[in-house]
Amino acid sequence: MSVEVTAPMPGTILKVLVNVGDQVKEDEEMCILEAMKMENPIYAPSDGKVVEIRVEENDKVDTDQVLMVLE
Repeated sequence: MSVEVTAPMPGTILKVLVNVGDQVKEDEEMCILEAMKMENPIYAPSDGKVVEIRVEENDKVDTDQVLMVLE
């Protein structure tokens, strides 16, 4: 069962902190989203393995855009 990690607001990806294949724990930081001059960490919604990363650093994202996929 896949879990999509989405952007809570529009902004710019400052840093991607995981790689495809990484195991993550619930609430582990996965990337940093800059919005309104603030750095907002994006956390894993559950334990899982990163199977897809759909963004790169400096990408502009919209609200609810899929950033990563966990299995």
